[in-house]
Amino acid sequence: MLVDEGLISEEQLARALAEQKRTGQRLGDVLRQWNWVKPEEFYAVLLDSFRRGKIGELLVRKGLLTREQLDEALKLQRRWGTRIGDVLLAKGWVRPFDLYQVMAEHLGRPFINLMDEPVDDTLWDPGLLDCYAEYQFIPWRRQGDRVILAVSDPEPANLLMIEHIYKDVPTDFVITSKLDLHWSLQAHGRDYFKHRAVNKLRERQAELSASQVFTTPQLVTLYLFATALLAALVRWPVPTLMAINMALALFLLLNFGMRVIFAWVGSHESIDVKVTDEEVAALEDEDLPTYTILVPMYKEPEVLPIIAQSIREMDYPLSKIDVKLVLEEDDIETFEEAKRLGLEGIFEIIRVPPSLPKTKPKACNYALNFSRGELLTIYDAEDKPEPDQLKKVVVAFRKASSETAVIQARLNYFNGPENWLTKQFTIEYSLWFDFYLPALDALRIPIPLGGTSNHFRMKVLKEVDAWDPYNVTEDADLGVRLTQLNYRVGVVNSTTFEEANSNLHNWIRQRSRWLKGYMQTYLVHMRRPLHMYRLLGHVGFWGFQFFIGGTILSALIAPFLHGMYLFWLFTMTHAFDPLFSP
Repeated sequence: MLVDEGLISEEQLARALAEQKRTGQRLGDVLRQWNWVKPEEFYAVLLDSFRRGKIGELLVRKGLLTREQLDEALKLQRRWGTRIGDVLLAKGWVRPFDLYQVMAEHLGRPFINLMDEPVDDTLWDPGLLDCYAEYQFIPWRRQGDRVILAVSDPEPANLLMIEHIYKDVPTDFVITSKLDLHWSLQAHGRDYFKHRAVNKLRERQAELSASQVFTTPQLVTLYLFATALLAALVRWPVPTLMAINMALALFLLLNFGMRVIFAWVGSHESIDVKVTDEEVAALEDEDLPTYTILVPMYKEPEVLPIIAQSIREMDYPLSKIDVKLVLEEDDIETFEEAKRLGLEGIFEIIRVPPSLPKTKPKACNYALNFSRGELLTIYDAEDKPEPDQLKKVVVAFRKASSETAVIQARLNYFNGPENWLTKQFTIEYSLWFDFYLPALDALRIPIPLGGTSNHFRMKVLKEVDAWDPYNVTEDADLGVRLTQLNYRVGVVNSTTFEEANSNLHNWIRQRSRWLKGYMQTYLVHMRRPLHMYRLLGHVGFWGFQFFIGGTILSALIAPFLHGMYLFWLFTMTHAFDPLFSP
């Protein structure tokens, strides 16, 4: 192949082969040692036949693939602009184990099953764990003075980076499957990846982590306020209660007025990045980026087929979709269901080791270590996104400014008409996406993101240390954090349909969690109020107070006010008369 490509002459090849036979070196090492071939040229030629689909012929000859499947795969390869192996795995036409075995044979390399032939623990370098995950390799064994690397993605760029990492150490490589590689990474690096999933934000930006609920200044402020209020109640009980009542009434009036203003502003603004069907149709599949989809689940085996089918139906090259089914290690039911379904190669199971806090954001942080997309989104297991959503987001990011870090798809419910409660959910989402979000964006008020169908630029997501594992409304917190860092949020005209809570008990649990998360978000971002004021300006700062803080306070005082009113209504008591001026 090197001769056919005109990189070396037949005479040079003969001399190199003789040197290889004499010294036992690899042919590539000889050619590069003599400066006849550059490393990138050698690796590109080595994998050229693999890219052209010749591996498919080998699979057909071995009876692992039909001729019809290969012909269809080659068509998809040309259209999608990916490797033939990725196409075959995405369609589920070959088993990953078979593909990697044949790829190793095709490249003239041994295939290693890491389950049967585990790695030498003494070769692991904890400082290189991120490199292992990014460039898809691990140090496997030592043979003489050489370190043998197990590689699952022998792309020229990866091999060149590996050479650079081990520039002072002779190396060789064998082929292993991506499944084996990630299994080994999770087995050997679990403590490192687990620690980072839990502690990265806390260690790098402690002031933005909800791991500590109250800071000392906040506790002192709360103590002084409570002490002053208690002293006033003891010294002047009736005037103090009247003042509290008037303050709460004024707050509720202002809070309602702010939301009316938001609705009015939102009715004249649009946050949507409008993407037309023509713009989607104009996209070339080969130019589309790799897209990671995180699906965090916990003991939901019955809905796994739903999200799997929704992803299969996406109008996006399947070989460019990187799906991570994020499961807790103790979730045996969903794990067994995933194995039973025999999911295609685009689906990978990430098992999160046990640790506290046991939250969705921690699980997503853990899965982020193994995600390879340029863009990333999160879907809940019961979500049904519109098929063209990923392509619309790609167009939206290309149209948006570089400040846009995340694009939120619209959310709605497929069971909206089910009962009174689900109808209220539907109305709430309409108010949120049609009025509140456009107003918050126009006024540069921090936008609390929804919990699903947020599409991130992977680079930015990692730069801001991803999600806070201690915050139970992690996306709301992340939205506020991004706004403070001068990033913007967009909304694309594509909808993800999810299931609304139709049960009152479940609704109360959900709302309680949301309010807890809003409290965490408010306390975290009000640790440095002057800093926040300087970042957001007076409109953004006070908008945050009313939209986030107001939501919390309204929910806390509503039960007392409603209780007082109902008590008065049924008893017609005059006990509350002193609290209300004539």
